[in-house]
Amino acid sequence: MRAIVTGGAGFIGSNLVDALLSRGHEVHALDDLSKGDRRNVDRSAELHVADIRDPGEAFDAARPDVVFHLAAQADVRVSVERPAFDAEVNVLGTIRILEAARRHGAKVVFASSGGAAYGECDGPAPESAALRPLAPYGTSKVCGEEYLSTWNRLYGTAHVSLRLGNVYGPRQMPHGEAGVVAIFMGLLRDGGTPTIFGDGAQTRDYVFVADVCEAMVRAVDRDGGVYNVGTGAETSVVDLYGAIRAATGIDREPAFAPARLGELRRSVLDPGLAGRELGWAPRHSLAEGLDETWAFISRRS
Repeated sequence: MRAIVTGGAGFIGSNLVDALLSRGHEVHALDDLSKGDRRNVDRSAELHVADIRDPGEAFDAARPDVVFHLAAQADVRVSVERPAFDAEVNVLGTIRILEAARRHGAKVVFASSGGAAYGECDGPAPESAALRPLAPYGTSKVCGEEYLSTWNRLYGTAHVSLRLGNVYGPRQMPHGEAGVVAIFMGLLRDGGTPTIFGDGAQTRDYVFVADVCEAMVRAVDRDGGVYNVGTGAETSVVDLYGAIRAATGIDREPAFAPARLGELRRSVLDPGLAGRELGWAPRHSLAEGLDETWAFISRRS
């Protein structure tokens, strides 16, 4: 198939480009390079430097059968400070991607966010759980899902939304708004001291990027739907840091700081539906995923 990956020069997107190429597909990456790095894109894929709010030319060149829509404004704090900008990129951008895909008869697989969509969890959240986003970013992701569902009803398309857990792995950069795994590993590598906010008992569902890419590929064969992509297991920040110390071999005590306002206490996804309907389950344990992530981060400067 011919596939286009929006955000294809970023962390998850570039890993997905590699996964698709390894399966023999023709792959195009669309990225405005505001966060992504062109060096992440394999030379066997074609990179189109473009904005998702104006994707027409890239789509005309790629003529995709499938669109993996990962590009987004993903900074929660920016979404709070600039909600109109967040909506412009994540909502309007998704609409533009849907329309570009419709012109080419392409299917869309959309990367949503489980933690941002469900808000506070009292256990592994199924897809039927109430959606209570705590920031405009989460609202924009839920809105994107609803647009995909509306297009499915309106135009008879078969677009699929995947609510991702906390994704980590190679190419996640240890700075800025990167995930906690990359931040902690980057600090340990560089001689710094990682900071845990609050008591460190807050939990997340950490899912390895290669497993996420596998779920995305499997979603192409589904006729619509919304699926959680996580492990179903909660890991506290304190326990995560202990596992990172084991993976890196660097035994350094963390610093502690006051809890950050609005941070979720519990976030964990129930991946049972993806198991039943996509035939998907995470293959990497947390220890295995951290080992692979450290092998990458320890080589980077």
